[in-house]
Amino acid sequence: MKIVVVGGVAAGMSIAARARRLDEHADIVVFERGHHVSFANCGLPYHIGETIKDRSRLLLQTPASLRDSLDIDVRNGVEVLAIDPTAKTVRARVRDTGEEYDEPYDRLALAPGADPVRPALPGIDLPSVHVLRRIGDMDVIKRAVDGDGGPKRVGGIAHAVVIGAGYIGLEMAENLHERGVSVEIVEMADQIVPPLDREMTTTMENYLRSHGVKLHLGTAAAAFSTRSDGRTQVELRDGTFLTTDLVVMAAGVRPNVTLARAAGIELGPRGGIAVDAHMRTSDPSIWAAGDAVEVRHTVLPDTWLIPLAGPANRQGRVAAENMCGRDTTYTSTQGTSIVKVFDMVAGATGASEKQLEAAGIDYLTVQTHPHGHAGYYPGTAMMDVKLLFSPTDGAILGAQISGFDGVDKRLDVLATALRAGMTVHDLEQLELAYAPPFGSAKDPVNMAGFMASNVLLGDLQLWYAKDWPQ
Repeated sequence: MKIVVVGGVAAGMSIAARARRLDEHADIVVFERGHHVSFANCGLPYHIGETIKDRSRLLLQTPASLRDSLDIDVRNGVEVLAIDPTAKTVRARVRDTGEEYDEPYDRLALAPGADPVRPALPGIDLPSVHVLRRIGDMDVIKRAVDGDGGPKRVGGIAHAVVIGAGYIGLEMAENLHERGVSVEIVEMADQIVPPLDREMTTTMENYLRSHGVKLHLGTAAAAFSTRSDGRTQVELRDGTFLTTDLVVMAAGVRPNVTLARAAGIELGPRGGIAVDAHMRTSDPSIWAAGDAVEVRHTVLPDTWLIPLAGPANRQGRVAAENMCGRDTTYTSTQGTSIVKVFDMVAGATGASEKQLEAAGIDYLTVQTHPHGHAGYYPGTAMMDVKLLFSPTDGAILGAQISGFDGVDKRLDVLATALRAGMTVHDLEQLELAYAPPFGSAKDPVNMAGFMASNVLLGDLQLWYAKDWPQ
């Protein structure tokens, strides 16, 4: 059997590696249009900020290491131009030489990922306007920040504008700030981290401002131009003009479905590749995984584009198992995500209040503000825990947390509870690790469960600000 994989990063390499472990005789070929495979794209901002000083640590594998360890034929710098589902071939081009050839397959996997959004704005192609998706993007931005590499960074940038206040945008803002660069963030929504509900972001917004990061919320970039002094001018829709040395576009991503569409493979309602529970496309010999596919949501109806590294890797594993003859299903993605900005952390799992309202799903919410660990033990701080649940049976629909210490582990517990189909009553009974440096005898997860259960039992009446006239 010959397996061809298009895309050699998270989902693609998960497919190839799992397929090799299941079938030691298969001929496995991976095409990757970039010059690096299996790299840690989530770590790119942290090399720019020099938290990760050694660039090579981001290069998890190379074509040579994959050939030697797993006997996988990885062809980087080779772009797949077209798929012929009838002949079961792909047309490939070596980007450095222009050479083209056809590669046959028995089973094909598509893992082309997503491309960063670059809106068609005046000046979007200026050399000072960048995206951050690949190693090469990181290198260019880091050179601009480094300048001559000396202690005073002669020639290095002094100011940057980040377009977009999602996870990548905030991580870039933090890491540029850590390098001594003044940062301004522009976000079209009226809040940072748009996947979270509005009230869950205000503390982090103030925390960013306290570190000198300027926020321009509820507006967007309208144009970029070069000033007479060589610096870049960013015009915003609200009429504001920003003068900067560097622009990083972090305005989201779009699924790369060019190959799939041209091959007649069915797309989903949100523009991604449609797959079944086995990650199989509308062509019985072609599977797909990663940021380009639409999958079921754990809480919400219909299929969604949820470009996250964890789900991409798991989807790749499921695709490979089915390509190799197993009957494995991918049930859903719940969108668990987290971001750190300086010392503050925010994250979410499941559905947000905005999403539940849009889907017409009945819900209730509670919020509690416990400490990350025992209040009498040094170094603790309050966190904000929001729990969304069903008013009928107490099923957990979503959770959001912001704060400092212990946010990640509480979010993981709630994500696990949601995945397991637990209710708020189950949260009351959870027995979680406790000692004063790590938590409280009544853990924040327990506290959220207590409050939600009190609501369902009629012991606590809720009043929401949104229900009162402004």
